[in-house]
Amino acid sequence: MSLPLTRAPLTHHGAAVAHLTRDPAMAAIIERVGELKVLTPTPDPFGTLIRNVTGQQLSVKAAQTIYDRVRQQLGELTPGTLLAAPGGTLRAAGLSWAKVRTVQAIAQAASSGAVDFAHLAEQDDATVIAELIPMPGIGRWTAEMFLIFALARPDVFSLGDLALRQALAGLYPDVPATAVLERWAPYRTLAARYIWADGALKVGSEPM
Repeated sequence: MSLPLTRAPLTHHGAAVAHLTRDPAMAAIIERVGELKVLTPTPDPFGTLIRNVTGQQLSVKAAQTIYDRVRQQLGELTPGTLLAAPGGTLRAAGLSWAKVRTVQAIAQAASSGAVDFAHLAEQDDATVIAELIPMPGIGRWTAEMFLIFALARPDVFSLGDLALRQALAGLYPDVPATAVLERWAPYRTLAARYIWADGALKVGSEPM
């Protein structure tokens, strides 16, 4: 089944970079950052969302450590094993109680069919967001990060992300954000990734 262009992942960045570099500010960022890797959709949307939740507000190293502990405790990371695990077991692995509630809500949604993770890639961006955010602990920002990094959607730019908002304000202080983002469509995901990567360069971090 072929997906509409707004949902189909990019297989290369040639056309997207050519489009974005029409904007002088973005062209300068791309020049500084260089080539970014192409994102590909995850084969395990459920597990990826669980991984995203465990890593919220943590360093990459701490997030990986906790995620690995959860997997070790459960043996296999599935809706069934998460629902069967006592909350105290997940808490002992390093999850906060709020995150315990969130991962078990995700597991319940997957188990009941309230969210069909196997077919999320077939849904448009707005539908994916609408299916995810009713779960406790899943806000719009988390859903948008899932669209970008789990489903590799090409045209997502999260105005809920502080770094992106600040970058936009710095690049175009006198232009509404919506007007700038219209110029970057339909490749706003790559624009966001270049902004993050440019920020990472300034602090010596790994680009996203």
